[in-house]
Amino acid sequence: MPPPRLVDSGIAPATGDDNEFTNFGQWKTVSAFIDQMVARNGFTRAELEAVFNKTRLVDSAIQLMKPGPPGKPKNWVAYRARFVEPIRIKAGVKFWDTYSDALARAEAQYGVPAEIIVGIIGVETVYGRNTGNFRVMDAITTLAFDYPNTPTRDARMAFFRKELENTLLFARESNIDPFSLLGSYAGAIGWPQFMPSSIRQYGVDFDGNGKIDLRNSPIDAIGSVAHYLQVHGWKTGEPIVFPATVATDTSSENRWQAFIGQGLEAKFSLDELTAAGVMSKAALAGGSNMRFGLVDLQNGNAPTEHWLGTDNFFAITKYNRSFFYAMSVIDLGRSVSAARAGR
Repeated sequence: MPPPRLVDSGIAPATGDDNEFTNFGQWKTVSAFIDQMVARNGFTRAELEAVFNKTRLVDSAIQLMKPGPPGKPKNWVAYRARFVEPIRIKAGVKFWDTYSDALARAEAQYGVPAEIIVGIIGVETVYGRNTGNFRVMDAITTLAFDYPNTPTRDARMAFFRKELENTLLFARESNIDPFSLLGSYAGAIGWPQFMPSSIRQYGVDFDGNGKIDLRNSPIDAIGSVAHYLQVHGWKTGEPIVFPATVATDTSSENRWQAFIGQGLEAKFSLDELTAAGVMSKAALAGGSNMRFGLVDLQNGNAPTEHWLGTDNFFAITKYNRSFFYAMSVIDLGRSVSAARAGR
């Protein structure tokens, strides 16, 4: 039996002001990548050269990856307002109503509440409305070999080269043309905006039709999000986050500040946090034997909000490494749940 080959459906190269013709096949770094793919994954050099001859450099992807200019302090209230708003809540209610059976099944199988799955898909793509129009091959190849000059350039290019490998493998495994994949400027795909490696690792065929399709199957997206969170530490039935306050009197010496920025994990006991001036009546009542991380949500020039995050909170940050993101997911899910209940 001959080895599998990439599908070429004859999709025309992307055109437009943003997409430059770049013969990536002439780049030494791309040639070395092709050699690795041939040796490691059984591709032929000819088929990969044909793919890279059709690949375009996307300047806007490079520009969007550049750090923004120094600006105003982070503002949680403004960030939250972008995601927890009437249009998204209304769309979330409709999504939940439409896919209530799949959401219930995902919750039963993976232990992740429906409102968290709803929150993630709503924040990511407004329930499939905004999944991205960049050709994934173009965007990921651009960032794999022409990432902007930043302090993390080498690490980020290594990341995107791994994603490029996974893009080609996923296309071959799924028997689809790699140029048919559309996504964000960073190459994230479908309703839940999974990177290609995440589709291959965590994607599930939740609708049972024999293939994983996060672009066209909201049910596959639901199962895949729940599976992702389960693998990344979600604990069934445990709370997610508790409101907290921090002591600011001079006698406390602000010892609580040592608990800020301590990574994306719940690793401190409530006794340790309390002794440092962190107070949470809700945590005392609901999870005194658990581990926590101190979450700070900066509010511009207004006081910072503080919360105690559990393992489940930090499971959400594995999806996107941002406290703002995780809290928006939680708040959107709760708001959609409340809107459904209040009809």
